[in-house]
Amino acid sequence: MEEKTSEKIITYIKNKGQASGNELTHHFGITSRAIRKQLSSLLEEGLIYKIGRPPKVFYLLSEDKIKKEDNTVDEKTKKVIGENFLNITASGERQEGFEGFINWCIKRKDPLEKTAKEYIKTLKKYKLYKKDGLINGMHKMKGTFPDTAVDKLFYLDFYSIERFGKTKLGQLLLYAKQSQSRGLIKELVDQIRPQIEELIKKYKIEAVGFIPPTVKREVQLMRELERQLHLTNPNISLVKVKTPIIVPQKTLNKLEDRIENAKKTIMVDETKKFKTVLLIDDALGSGATINETAKKIKSQKLAETIIGLAITGSFSGFEVISEV
Repeated sequence: MEEKTSEKIITYIKNKGQASGNELTHHFGITSRAIRKQLSSLLEEGLIYKIGRPPKVFYLLSEDKIKKEDNTVDEKTKKVIGENFLNITASGERQEGFEGFINWCIKRKDPLEKTAKEYIKTLKKYKLYKKDGLINGMHKMKGTFPDTAVDKLFYLDFYSIERFGKTKLGQLLLYAKQSQSRGLIKELVDQIRPQIEELIKKYKIEAVGFIPPTVKREVQLMRELERQLHLTNPNISLVKVKTPIIVPQKTLNKLEDRIENAKKTIMVDETKKFKTVLLIDDALGSGATINETAKKIKSQKLAETIIGLAITGSFSGFEVISEV
C-alpha cells in the first residue's frame, strides 16, 4: 500500500529534525496549498508543532501525543482552561488556551483529563482570595512592616500558583518586561485596565503614582503602563535617583536592604496635595518599595490616604519575586 502524504511528511521531518512549508513543497513536488492542508491536519492531531513566525516557520515532531484525550474533558473545563492558561516555553513559544494546556501536559508527560481537573481545582483554591477582581494583601503588609504607610494594598493576581507555575498575568508581566515588547505590554494593559479603572472609581482616587524602574531599558514597562493606561487622573512625580552603582530590588534578599534601597533611591518630586493617591507597581516582592514611597508622600503631607496596587504578588507572604 502506498504511503500517505501525511506519513511521508512525518518521516521527512523525523529524519531531518525540522522542515519549513516551502521545503516540503519542493521536496514532494506538490502545491503549497496541499502542503498547508496536510500540515494543518497534522497540527490538529498533535503529531507536529510549529515554531517561528511567517515567513520563517518550521515544523517539528511532537515529543509525544495525547490521542484525542481532549474529548474526555468536558466543555466547561475546556472553557475555563482556555480563558486562564498561558505558558511561554523556554524557546520563547507561546502556548495558550486549551491547546496550550495540552502541549504543556505532553511536555510533562502528564495525563490530560486528570491534570485538567487538578488545574481547575487549583484555580478555584486561589480564586477564593479574590473579591471584586482584587486580592487584599493588607494583612500581609501589616505582618511584615511595624509602620505601614499604605492604608490599603491590593494586587490583581498571584504571580504563580502551585504546580502550574506562573499565572497568565504573571507570564504576561514577566515577558512583557524582559522582552521589552510593546505588544505584550499592550496586551497586559488591556487585561488590567478595567480593574484599575474600577478601583479608581470605587476609592475616589485623585492622583496616581507609578513606581519608577531601576534598570535602564529601551522600553520601560512602568513608563509604558503609565502611557498606555490613559488614566485621566493627575500623576504624582516619582523619581528614581541615579547612584554610582545601580542595585535592583530583586537582587536584595534581606528585607532591611530592600527598605534601605527604596528609602534612599526613590524621591517624591511633587507639591500638589491630594486626598487619595494610588501607587502602582509591577510586582509585589517584599512590599518595601510601595511602603517607603507611601511614607515619603505622607511625610510631605501630599496625601491623606494611600492605596497600593501591584499587578501581581506572591501567595505565601511577601516573598521576593526575583524574576520581575
